[in-house]
Amino acid sequence: MSVRVLIAEDDANLRQGLIDLLEGEGYEVSSAEDGQQALDCFRKETPDLVLLDVMMPELSGYDVCREIRKNDSHTPIIMLTAKGEEIDKVVGLELGADDYVTKPFGLHELRARIAAVLRRSRNHQQVSTVSPPEQFHIGQALIDRKSYQVTLGKQSESLTSRELKLLEIFHSRPNEVRSRNDLLNAAWGVDYFGTTRTLDQHIAQLRKKIEPNPTSPQFLLTVHGVGYKFHTGTNK
Repeated sequence: MSVRVLIAEDDANLRQGLIDLLEGEGYEVSSAEDGQQALDCFRKETPDLVLLDVMMPELSGYDVCREIRKNDSHTPIIMLTAKGEEIDKVVGLELGADDYVTKPFGLHELRARIAAVLRRSRNHQQVSTVSPPEQFHIGQALIDRKSYQVTLGKQSESLTSRELKLLEIFHSRPNEVRSRNDLLNAAWGVDYFGTTRTLDQHIAQLRKKIEPNPTSPQFLLTVHGVGYKFHTGTNK
C-alpha cells in the first residue's frame, strides 16, 4: 500500500514542485492551498504524513496542527516555514509537530526527513506483546498513556506524542543521567536531523506541565554538560 501524503502550501509553484517530487518517489499525494482546505482534506483522507506550511490563508499551519492534534496524536507532521526564528520552531513543537524544515530547503534533506518521520511513526505503532500500565507518575504528576493527559493537582493538560515518549523514557530509568544525544535517539530515532536544542525546548514545556514550580524543577533535572535525569525524590 502506498504512503499517502497531504501537502498544504499556498505557493502554487512550490506546491506543484512538491507534488511532482513526492509522486515521483511513489507517494500518493493530495494537496491544499489554504489551511481550512488542508484541515478538511486531512479529515476526509486521513493521510499518513502531513507537510504543513506555517503561513497560509484561512487557517495558519499552527491552527491546522492544533486541530489535528486534538484527535490525532500519531500522524507525522512536518512544518514548512520560511522563518528561521527559534520562537516559530518552538511553537510548532509545542503544538505537536514532529519536525520542521526551513525554506529554502534541499530536496535531499526533505526526502530524508520524510523517510525519518515515517520510520519513527511505524516503530511507534508497533504494539508490544506486553501492554504497559495505562498510568504512571513523574513526581507528583499523573500521566495517562491512553488519553495523553497529565494531571497535576486539579490541573490537567494534554501531552504530545513526543512529550509522552520522553516521560516514558525518564520513568523507565529513574535517577539515571541520560545524555542529550541518548534522549534524542530514544525519543526521535537515530536518524533524526534536529539539534539538542529541540530536546531542551521539549523539556522546558514538560516542566511547565509536571513540575509544581517549573522555574525550580524537582523531578526533571538538568545535569550540566551532559543531559537530564528523572529524580524520583519521594514520588510514587
